[in-house]
Amino acid sequence: MGILKCLGLPRHQVFTAKKYLNVSSFSCLHTAQNSSVEAHSQDEDVVIALGSNVGNRVHNFKEALKMMKKSGIQVTRHACLYETAPAYITDQPCFINSAVRAVTKLGPHELLAALKRIEKNLGRTDGIRYGPRPIDLDILFYGKYKVRSDILNIPHERIWERPFVIAPLVDLLGSAIDNDTVASWHSFSSHSGGLFELWEKLGGESLIGQEGICRVMPVANGLLDWSLRTSVMGILNLTPDSFSDGGNFPSVESAVSQVRLMISEGADIIDIGAQSMRPKASRISVEEELSRLIPVLEAVKSMPELEGKLISVDTFYSDVASEAVSRGAHLINDVSAGQLDPNMFKVIADLDVPYVAMHMRGDPCTMQSSENLKYDDVCKEVSSELYSRVRQAELSGIPAWRIIIDPGIGFSKKPEDNLDILTGLPAIRAEIAKSSFAISRAPILIGPSRKRFLGDICSRPSAVERDPVTIASITAGVLAGANIVRVHNVKDNCDAVKLCDAILKRKRSAMESRQ
Repeated sequence: MGILKCLGLPRHQVFTAKKYLNVSSFSCLHTAQNSSVEAHSQDEDVVIALGSNVGNRVHNFKEALKMMKKSGIQVTRHACLYETAPAYITDQPCFINSAVRAVTKLGPHELLAALKRIEKNLGRTDGIRYGPRPIDLDILFYGKYKVRSDILNIPHERIWERPFVIAPLVDLLGSAIDNDTVASWHSFSSHSGGLFELWEKLGGESLIGQEGICRVMPVANGLLDWSLRTSVMGILNLTPDSFSDGGNFPSVESAVSQVRLMISEGADIIDIGAQSMRPKASRISVEEELSRLIPVLEAVKSMPELEGKLISVDTFYSDVASEAVSRGAHLINDVSAGQLDPNMFKVIADLDVPYVAMHMRGDPCTMQSSENLKYDDVCKEVSSELYSRVRQAELSGIPAWRIIIDPGIGFSKKPEDNLDILTGLPAIRAEIAKSSFAISRAPILIGPSRKRFLGDICSRPSAVERDPVTIASITAGVLAGANIVRVHNVKDNCDAVKLCDAILKRKRSAMESRQ
C-alpha cells in the first residue's frame, strides 16, 4: 500500500525554518492500494535530480527537460551543472549532474511513471545498478511530503551521503527560506541547520573543483570550469562610433589582424560588437548590424588561431544572436539582459549557448539620465534588478548553468557606483544568494576597460590613455571575484590577471592548510 506522509518539524529542532512551518497547515494525499496513479489536482513543488554519462550528456538533459514540459512538469529553477566521478561502480565515464525545481499536478507515482517514460524514450534500459546510463531522473522531494511505497521512496535514504546530489539540491534554494515547503525540505535532512548544515558537513564549497566534482558550463561542445582561472575577453568593435576604438577596424582584414594580435597576447574569448553601446549612441537596425558583423565573424571563425578559443557576439537583438550562433559564435553578450528585445530569452533558450545578462537601466540613450542614476545601495539594487531579469530568462528556458552575469560597470552608474561594484562583487553574490544559490554561483563578467569614470578619477580625458588605470580596476575586480574580464588591451591585462590568479591560488592553499 502506498503511503504519503505529512511531515512537521521535530520539536527539538532550533532551525530557523520552523517559523515558516506549522504542522496544522499540512494536508495529506492518499494513494490507492497497489496503484501507481493517484488523483491529484493541486500544484506541488518538486525537485528532480538529473544525471547522464552516456552519449551527448548535455543534449540528454535538454531533451529530458523538453519531455518534462510536455508531461505536465513545469521547470521553475535550475541548479548549476556538475561533472562528477562515477560512484559505486567507478569503471565508467564521468557523469554530469544537476537538478531542477518544478511544479506539477501529477501525483508522486504519476510523476515517477512520467520520468520513467522519459528515461525509456532517451534510450535507458535495465542494466547494472549504478552503471552507465544516458539519463537518470530521480524525485528528490515532492511537496512537503514523505512518500513510502513498494516502488517509491521520497526522499531516498541515500541522498544525504551523496555530494553530487546535495550540491545541485542546495543550488535550487536561497539562503532566505521563504515558504513552508522549502522549510520542510530542510527538515528532512535531520540536521538542525537543514540542508545547508548537511552540505557543509559533506565538505561544502571546498569540494568543488577538487577531484571528483567540478562546477561547469557547456560551451563549444565542451565543459568549461570557470573557477580554474580568470578568462580574458578581448574587445573587437566594428562600429564607427565606439567611445574607445570606433572606426579602427573598417575592413575585414584589419579586424582579423586585431583578433590575431589579441589571441597572441593571451585572449581566451573574442567579443565582437557591431552596435555602439556608448552613452547617447543611436540604435542601428538588425540588418545594418548583421552587415557589419557577419563578414568579420565568418573570417574570424575560419582562423586556425581560433582553435580552443571562444567567440562572443555583443548584441541585444535576438535576430542577430540567432544568426551569429548559426555562423559559429559560442556565446551571446547582451547589455540589456533581454530588455531591448522581448524575443531574446526565447531565442537564447533554443540556441543552447551561454548567455551574458548585463545590468542596465534604460538603453544607451537614456541610461545616464538622472532617474536611472538613482541608487540607495547600488550593489543591492543591481543584484535585485539583475536577478529579476535572470529569473525571467530561466523561466523562459535558459538554464542557470548557461548564464553569466555582468553588473554593468559604466552603464547607468555614477563613478562612485562603479567603484562600489568593483569592490562589491562578493556583496552582489551574497544578495543574489538570498534568492538563488545557483545564480549567485554564475560566472561574473566585468568590463571597466577604458571607461569614462576611470578617466575622471585619473584625469585622463582620452580613452586610449586609460590602460594603466584599467589594469588597476581589473586587478581590483578579479581579487573581488570576477571570473571574466572584458578589455581592449589584452596583453597587459593578461599579466595582471595571472598575478591575481596566483594570489588567489596562494590564498586558497593557505586556507585549506589551516582547515
